[in-house]
Amino acid sequence: QVQLVESGGDLVQPGGSLRLSCAASGSDFSNYAMGWYRQAPGKQRELVAAIASGGKTNYADSVKGRFTISRDNAKNTVYLRMNSLKPEDTAVYYCYAGVVAPTYWGQGTQVTVSS
Repeated sequence: QVQLVESGGDLVQPGGSLRLSCAASGSDFSNYAMGWYRQAPGKQRELVAAIASGGKTNYADSVKGRFTISRDNAKNTVYLRMNSLKPEDTAVYYCYAGVVAPTYWGQGTQVTVSS
């Protein structure tokens, strides 16, 4: 049974940092792309960052230079380091994994940026 479990969401002040983790189990994810989407209240889910099995990364324009995605294939884990957080980064962040398009999803972790 495939399972993705996110952790690391929290309440943080503007300008602060967080690191999200997503631990995958139930399969070998080394050949999967993995990444993060987010969904704010009243908005569509949007891609934040993705990392291919070979390590190539891509980011939404809104987070470039502030967020960094990485993965540890030995641990089947993907990370999202978020710096210089802004109130508009507030959302539920979802981890995904898939060979091409997202196939598996985590349950989401809440990130709230507020003073």
